[in-house]
Amino acid sequence: MSDDSRPSPTAGRPGVPVAAVIPAAGRGVRLGPGAPKALRTLGGTPMLVHAVRAMAASRAVSLVIVVAPPDGTAEVKSLLDAHPLPERTDVLVVPGGETRQESVGLGLDALPPGHEIVLVHDAARPLVPVDTVDAVIEAVRDGAVAVVPALPLADTVKQVEPTPGGPEPVVATPDRSRLRAVQTPQGFDRATLIRAHETVTDDVTDDASMVEQLGEPVVTVPGHEEAFKVTRPLDLILAEAVLARRRLNDGF
Repeated sequence: MSDDSRPSPTAGRPGVPVAAVIPAAGRGVRLGPGAPKALRTLGGTPMLVHAVRAMAASRAVSLVIVVAPPDGTAEVKSLLDAHPLPERTDVLVVPGGETRQESVGLGLDALPPGHEIVLVHDAARPLVPVDTVDAVIEAVRDGAVAVVPALPLADTVKQVEPTPGGPEPVVATPDRSRLRAVQTPQGFDRATLIRAHETVTDDVTDDASMVEQLGEPVVTVPGHEEAFKVTRPLDLILAEAVLARRRLNDGF
């Protein structure tokens, strides 16, 4: 177990460059047949472009590494070239792996020296507000080695005994007040995240859980309801509505 009082190397260094890694190599089968999930359009623009723009909207982010499908790297490069970002933000496209964990690791391998704060963001969360991105970065700069945006749960949660094809017995009702739904971008001290990827071999659903397995502390900051993950057709409809409202109200 690590000493929680030991500050992150980035603590108290507001000028530390920030990079974002966006794994976008998945097929997104829950959205149905067609293009990979990250390349599905939202408001006429691919979700991946929205996700990259969401990271680049933070003035602290100077580099975005997009981890593309291994057979689609050229396509993703052309796509991003057609949708320019702020000049302060560089974009690098690298081929991904078979799993999300492997793809994030390949993104970290491509990370140049100097970027000591790393965000990992789901391409399927295209509408995360910049205030959420900045809150994660600020928490890492204040000394946290791992930060996740999170929301309280609105629904009661039941723990069940999985029973394929039949009714599932309830075995517990966790205390909802102690549970959070986790979003991205998740933010990390670079050295800690790299060590987690070098050490943890279990199949995990997010990078913060890898850091937890190292015994390092993970903290939360408030998430945002518009940072939801687009995985089902209904999510895409909701995302279109959010984007339409933004364009009407803010000229987004």
